Amino acid sequence: MTVRKVLCVDDSAADLSIMQKILVAANINVVFAKNGKEAILYAQSEQPDLIFLDIIMPGMDGFAVIRELQKTPETKLIPVIFVSSKNQKADQIWATLQGGKGFIVKPVNKEAILASINRF
Repeated sequence: MTVRKVLCVDDSAADLSIMQKILVAANINVVFAKNGKEAILYAQSEQPDLIFLDIIMPGMDGFAVIRELQKTPETKLIPVIFVSSKNQKADQIWATLQGGKGFIVKPVNKEAILASINRF
């Protein structure tokens, strides 16, 4: 699968900006969501090839988002890479158990983002 469109979900404008610069430079179309509810709506309407999903967000955290995405036929097969400042081994294991296909520790960097994309 070639990744052409990515949904980035984060409540931090700074983190979204960094991801945008990296992805646009790699000629990837980027869609943004600032919270969990937006993430679910954009995943359904935009059908991205990949989702970069923050864990810690107000209202609905990333783990709740992925569980909702997995309930819907239109979104359940979209791979999710968690992006978080939570860098304990237990967080990474829990992310995998929730259905995550990868985990990037903040602050994000170009190499980690591109390596994640190249896996798909």
